[in-house]
Amino acid sequence: MEKQLTKEKIWTKDFVLICFANFFIFLGFQMTLPTIPLFVEDLGGNDQLIGFVVGIFTFSALLLRPYAGSSLETKGRGFVYLIGLAIFVLSVGSFGFLTSIVFLFAMRVVQGVGWGFSTTASGTIATDLIPASRRGEGMGYYGLSGNLALAFGPSLGLILTGTISFKPFFLICAGLGLVALLLSSRITYKMVEPKQKKTNAKLDLYEKSALKPSMLMFFITVTFGGIAAFLPLYTAEKHIAGIQLYFLLYALALMATRAFAGQLYDRKGHQAVFIPGTLLILIAMMLLSWLPNSMVLFVAAVLYGLGFGMVQPALQAWSIEKVPMNRRGMANATFFSFFDLGVGLGAMVFGQISHMLGYSSIYKTSAVSIFVAMLLYFYFLYKERVSVAQQG
Repeated sequence: MEKQLTKEKIWTKDFVLICFANFFIFLGFQMTLPTIPLFVEDLGGNDQLIGFVVGIFTFSALLLRPYAGSSLETKGRGFVYLIGLAIFVLSVGSFGFLTSIVFLFAMRVVQGVGWGFSTTASGTIATDLIPASRRGEGMGYYGLSGNLALAFGPSLGLILTGTISFKPFFLICAGLGLVALLLSSRITYKMVEPKQKKTNAKLDLYEKSALKPSMLMFFITVTFGGIAAFLPLYTAEKHIAGIQLYFLLYALALMATRAFAGQLYDRKGHQAVFIPGTLLILIAMMLLSWLPNSMVLFVAAVLYGLGFGMVQPALQAWSIEKVPMNRRGMANATFFSFFDLGVGLGAMVFGQISHMLGYSSIYKTSAVSIFVAMLLYFYFLYKERVSVAQQG
């Protein structure tokens, strides 16, 4: 069996191209992640507005993902991916020319459309290219391309905005997206014969078999909304240095888990990675709610990276595990819709929480969200065992 597995190749030309394209679009995105709140502040916004500007991006992506998922099956992988990348490039490039939060809010909606299309498509393209027997491992490698961008993006974004104005900064971010667009144009995309009738297209909003892992992802990415939108402001308020190093350590820890966590998922299933992964995230949130100094910040970064690096690729692989090829687009759309909903809702709710109760309350609430994910997971396992016992 082991010899057969090694013969199935992951690193084809097209897989390398999708990984590089994913790296550059994520680099452009990650550079804006900690800097958009600073840009909102520069335009005169407060914590509540920061939460809405960050959150509306993910909500617009959320609303478009079901359409993106069905379009992947009807219009083709390449069409959806290239259109999404083009929209992302144009929207991010426009940020530097904006002088009003209202217009920024509108363009963040447009950016979310491009992001929803491009990320739904790229995840589906990657799953098309990875052998089924090595899907957990392959998705780990694919996710690593985004994690490499995460290792440098936030820190690089914060450094650049400290030395140049926002206008050239956002043009640089858009340029990175353009590189992704050029690379993706060289990929040979697989064609899929749609089995769906047109009369059902309007009602086809999600893939049922992907709901369980997607729901779990929602409660986990709620925490990410609090980190992306408010951690730089939280550390500044507490006069704790090292926020750039936080994002670097988080990304390095996340990358360290990708390959082995994916292989562990392939061999032993999601239980082997979900339970320890969520425990690490829970501890990280508790540390951030305390946050007495930089050392605790760095430990939280490593724990969060290890936990998220174990959980995210496993849940994504689980979401497409039993899905036929013509439904992978919708399965990925379902997964990322819940991913976006968690980040967006988290940013918006945490904007209100921080305004009323302070930044530390964000991470206490995040810890509760992770605990809910763990309870929900054990409930799913219980229901699954009851169902197997009844069938037996």
